[in-house]
Amino acid sequence: MHPTEQASPNRQRLATIRRWVRRGFIVWAIVVMAWLADSYRTRGVAPELLRSSEAVTVRSEADRLVFRPTANERKTALVFFCGSGVAAEAYAPLLRPIAEQGYPVFVIRLPWRFAPLKAHKYAAYSDALDCIHDGASEIEHWVIAGHSLGGRLACMVLESHGDELDGAVLLGTTHPKEKDLSSVTTPVVKVYATNDGVAPPETVEANQRLLPATTTWVKIDGGNHSQFGHYGHQLLDGAATISRDRQQRIARDAIVDALRNAEENIAQPPSTP
Repeated sequence: MHPTEQASPNRQRLATIRRWVRRGFIVWAIVVMAWLADSYRTRGVAPELLRSSEAVTVRSEADRLVFRPTANERKTALVFFCGSGVAAEAYAPLLRPIAEQGYPVFVIRLPWRFAPLKAHKYAAYSDALDCIHDGASEIEHWVIAGHSLGGRLACMVLESHGDELDGAVLLGTTHPKEKDLSSVTTPVVKVYATNDGVAPPETVEANQRLLPATTTWVKIDGGNHSQFGHYGHQLLDGAATISRDRQQRIARDAIVDALRNAEENIAQPPSTP
């Protein structure tokens, strides 16, 4: 038998193996992407939280979700950046109660939900600045905030337009980690959770030197990354040992304190993690 006749079946078997490996990889990729998409899916948000009521007007726009008090609206407002992959609606249980206390809340949506490109991040950053500048005639004090990647975007605004802000709240984020913001004079609040696997507390604390010495630190014992919003369990995150409601009450209290301090121009005493 000619050598080429013996080699032909071997080549066919190798081609078949490669074909099934490729198919297996495609199936694996589809399953992983489907799982990731489901893990970021908004869940557990009561429909009434996204509807207007006598106390709060809800407006859903392409680039933001807005909660505005219908009466006794304060002159201090919150601009909040979503975390990567997380819909603005997933933060309604955390943020709508703030509007019910009289503070307008503007939740900035990320382009393509993940803001994967630098241009996408800049678009969200620009939208937050537009929000602040458009509302300058009616809002006297602004507090910027963000969760996870949203914390990075909040730091971008804090770095470039800190003189237009009266407070900043960073939730479940390791940022700032590239920028040194230790010299900013805007009051900063850093909220982190002990079981956060995406923004681990040891990394958060290691970046303490990049924040002002006057930063107020709020540690949530037993909290994790995903429970700052209402969505699934994020990849690499730790397991929470407290309820989502409890974690969000602590985070919300920290945000409201920042808003009240901005409104009253009260400087918070420094704290350490």
